[in-house]
Amino acid sequence: MTFTARFAPSPTGPLHLGHAYSALLAYDLAQAAGGEFLLRIEDIDQSRSRPQWETQIYDDLHWLGLRWPQPVMRQSDRLGQYRQALEALIDLGLVYPCGCKRADIETAAGAPQEGMPQFGPDGRIYPGTCRKRPLSDAGSQDVLRLDMNKAIIASELRTFCETGEAFAGAHPLDANTLLDAVGDIILVRRNMGSSYHLSVVVDDADQNITHVVRGQDLFDATQIHVLLQGLLELPTPVYHHHRLIRDTTGKRLAKRDDARAISLYRQQGASPAEIRAMVGL
Repeated sequence: MTFTARFAPSPTGPLHLGHAYSALLAYDLAQAAGGEFLLRIEDIDQSRSRPQWETQIYDDLHWLGLRWPQPVMRQSDRLGQYRQALEALIDLGLVYPCGCKRADIETAAGAPQEGMPQFGPDGRIYPGTCRKRPLSDAGSQDVLRLDMNKAIIASELRTFCETGEAFAGAHPLDANTLLDAVGDIILVRRNMGSSYHLSVVVDDADQNITHVVRGQDLFDATQIHVLLQGLLELPTPVYHHHRLIRDTTGKRLAKRDDARAISLYRQQGASPAEIRAMVGL
């Protein structure tokens, strides 16, 4: 099978040095393996996505020397595919509606039990307030959640392979970790038609991604994605979670860090080779 990697930014702000590192690393690994590099635009959150940022993504990546096949996959064009995946999970009896707001979840969580995690890869671990609600009760302001306990029972828990230096090796999914440190994740967010977890799993399968290259901050989310791949009978790629590019204080770069935007370095006369050197490639 052809080595296929992807870079999947959201058009919600300028690409920064961290994005440059991730895209260049995925591109370099694909080139070294004689494989293919794909670009995907993760614009499922239409409330924050902007056409000008998508255009800038193309400009910045082309300037860095990256090339990819056309047309580019855009999540906003794929709501039908996400709905099909959701229906498959509904047919398995794994989905329920949830009307809890953030404040409701904070209140329901109550005083933390000593030694129990309070936050997981999907944010505050959901206490299961709405777990007994039938799907027929779903309203327009509800999110749809995965019943994690039922999902574990319905799935043969897989093992995924990690090649990133910090986590290299085989990682079997653990039922207790999924229950206690992940919980009932959101499959469909309000006014979005999907969620990051559901859409990324469907997209990676549809693009035949064999190697997922992304930052270490997403390592804990991988167990969610591998669980969904098993439930939906989709292939599990090899994962490579790379180091993060940080500022001088050690803080991870974010899109609000305009001072490290690729476009600003371009305006100041930097070359693509200098960007590679800045990020350690």
